[in-house]
Amino acid sequence: MNVLNVLYAAFLGIVEGITEWLPISSTGHMILVNEFFSGADAFFRTDVFLYVIQLGAILAIVTMYFKKLNPFALSKSREEKQDTWQMWFKVIIACLPAAIIGLLLNDFMENFENPWVISATLILYGVGFILAERRQKPAQVTSIKDLSYKTAILIGAFQVLSIIPGTSRSGATILGAIILGCSRGIAAEFSFFLAVPVMFGVSALKLVTNDYAMNSAEWVLLAVAMVVAYVVSMLAVKLLTGYVKKHDFKVFGWYRIILAIFVLLYFSIQMFGLI
Repeated sequence: MNVLNVLYAAFLGIVEGITEWLPISSTGHMILVNEFFSGADAFFRTDVFLYVIQLGAILAIVTMYFKKLNPFALSKSREEKQDTWQMWFKVIIACLPAAIIGLLLNDFMENFENPWVISATLILYGVGFILAERRQKPAQVTSIKDLSYKTAILIGAFQVLSIIPGTSRSGATILGAIILGCSRGIAAEFSFFLAVPVMFGVSALKLVTNDYAMNSAEWVLLAVAMVVAYVVSMLAVKLLTGYVKKHDFKVFGWYRIILAIFVLLYFSIQMFGLI
């Protein structure tokens, strides 16, 4: 097996683990990284790799929040178990818009996986975060228990926007939750929980519908990327949850804008044959 491919798979695992949970677009970053390293194996640009690698990141959430996500935990009281079921009902309801619209538009949106669309959405949601933080009022929802079903499905409507490359699933849901009156911590946490069924569903869909037949070496590369994404995701989630306790999301808005400008400059210069 090519050692460089293993190292590149690990590198993409790091990118996935960091960007999946920060509101900066993991898929957008993965596509851009593959554009910059265009000489890498074509397998790293397939849908089956770009989406199934997310299973490593989602397993990190399941591990970290297992007790909170588990309605059967013996250590929970009857009321706590009921609250957990209520949380899952809110998650499922919030996933419905993405499940319906995402399935309908899945193949069509793949036509927009290019640096120009990604740059535009990076800027759009970067500005959105900056404006939302500047205008934010005191949070009305400070726990998932306080989150109404109406707010949950509206957050789910924001999640639909993530089918556009460069948007960021976590970015769309966190921004939507903040606009709808959720605290930053609850916005981030609910976004994590929404990811569990959504990302499992998307990964399963790509495995079932994709006609790319992986060989044994590619399965190993995917496994390497997923394991690295799992470990790095744990660190990224801890970083984000700790960060939002004391800071706002404007820094991620500025990051998105700066990255988009860099990408536009790079690919504009490349288009005119200057590099």
